[in-house]
Amino acid sequence: MKVAIIGASGAVGQEFLRVLDEQQFPIDELLLFGSSRSAGRKYMFKGEEFEVRELKHNDDFKGVDIAFTSAGAGTSREFADTITKYGALMIDNSSAFRMDEDVPLVVPEVNGDDAFNTPRNIIANPNCTTIQMVVALKPINDISKIRRVHVATYQAASGAGAAAMDELVAQYADIAQGKEPVVEKFAYQLAYNVIPHIDVFQENGYTKEEMKMFNETRKIMHEPELSVSAMCVRVPVMRAHSEAVWVETERPISPEEAREAFSKANGVVVVDNPSEKQYPMPLFVAGKDPVYVGRIRKDLANENGLSFWVVGDQIKKGAALNAVQIAQYILSHNK
Repeated sequence: MKVAIIGASGAVGQEFLRVLDEQQFPIDELLLFGSSRSAGRKYMFKGEEFEVRELKHNDDFKGVDIAFTSAGAGTSREFADTITKYGALMIDNSSAFRMDEDVPLVVPEVNGDDAFNTPRNIIANPNCTTIQMVVALKPINDISKIRRVHVATYQAASGAGAAAMDELVAQYADIAQGKEPVVEKFAYQLAYNVIPHIDVFQENGYTKEEMKMFNETRKIMHEPELSVSAMCVRVPVMRAHSEAVWVETERPISPEEAREAFSKANGVVVVDNPSEKQYPMPLFVAGKDPVYVGRIRKDLANENGLSFWVVGDQIKKGAALNAVQIAQYILSHNK
């Protein structure tokens, strides 16, 4: 198995290396690619040193079986043909192809078989907030079809990249020293603040991030009429996104029934014991593989409603791990 990572020096690229090692993914040959700025950097993988090559339009991808890309939508669009022209399967972590009809958008626990329909040799990895939400929605939808979803996200600095995480740390340090914090990666100072603004605003008043959750959830769950409304908020947390989710189902689902469904679901861990102050939090979920669900209760404003809290590591399950799990799903099902 010959594997390539594009965007190897970024936060997700580095997470790819860790996840591939943790998952003991079968790799005979590994290639790392990056921008001209990253070219020449060296990283360790399984005790061996690998040097980052500059991504170019050439024959470097000849013989590559799987290419994990996380270098931004523009790079993915520009280099997709170069990466796939010799038959490599491109599993792309950007937003470039997510809504293309001929590119599957895959979360293995939800729609893994979609990964076998790849006319362009491209599979899209969904947005991080969408991934963790649909993993939690699937067991509920299996009990009773979901009609509506309302979600408020509490998104960590990690969602904006490694430089944004560094900026949050620096802001707290500057404030502690009485200095004016530097603001570059966010619309406002994130330290000691929350920002109800992720990505650019659209004409309907929602942000692009919020519309990703609307569109991607429908595509992944094969529910084109599903109503989804999101409010995405950046919070001063380093890593792992949280979501407050309200769903309306065709029939009422009790918290006990939902809790049992979650406990049996693939990729879900239930942490739901409020009397003992046990519920998922980013502090304890960062670096973990599963999606954690808690605060499961009836929605007092909707007879057919259910409310719950979801936390997942944005860089791991929300990006690198999901992409690797797609490849694992394909290899294990061997269709």
